[in-house]
Amino acid sequence: MELIPAIDLLDGKVVRLTQGRYDAVTVYADDPVAQAVAFEREGARRLHVVDLDGARDGRPGNVAVIEGILGATSLAVQVGGGVRDAATASRWRAVGARRVVLGTAAVKDPALVRALARDGEVVVAIDARGGEVAVEGWLEGSGVDATELAREVDGWGVAAILYTNIDRDGTRHGPDVEGTAALQRVVKATVIASGGIGTLDDLRALAAAGVRATVCGRALYAGAFTVAEGLAALAEVSAP
Repeated sequence: MELIPAIDLLDGKVVRLTQGRYDAVTVYADDPVAQAVAFEREGARRLHVVDLDGARDGRPGNVAVIEGILGATSLAVQVGGGVRDAATASRWRAVGARRVVLGTAAVKDPALVRALARDGEVVVAIDARGGEVAVEGWLEGSGVDATELAREVDGWGVAAILYTNIDRDGTRHGPDVEGTAALQRVVKATVIASGGIGTLDDLRALAAAGVRATVCGRALYAGAFTVAEGLAALAEVSAP
């Protein structure tokens, strides 16, 4: 299973939100570029970057910081947050992002996501609360069922589906192992688990359940384990 560290950006700082709430912010670092470099040195190959200002405001923020990360590392960076049109996606791709991540657009502008998936690697973020997809930076319900949306976007040829159980995000109370594995069983695209990881055993449980990738943020910043330790634990699970 691939372990993808996450850098969530708000006002130029590395932060984590608890359950997607902008009034529940913990700041972990003032230098996101240095943090990205550190993750790469620990063995990460891919990085998940979320522009929280963009997710909230519907337009890119933290542009200089993200460009700095892209320039300072050789990580395969996937950028999300505020990617609501082709111009924004093209901009990130032009400066070196391997993938763009779209969430709200998959519900509100599916034609855009289908077109972008034809032109390059796209990750669709399916953020669910009680099985319902949340949009606009998790601030609104959509009335769309998460599994049905996953089946639909899978048919568009997306590279991956980032599945977040919002009720577990940032809590370190354990990932939604069963929900993520169940979603993977009904789609061909890689489902990336997100939310709730707190221990190495959480990583092992996801891998054992057949989950192919996971994004991890708060546990890394809180010192529960390092990227290197996480990779070693996953290697043990996959070993014969």
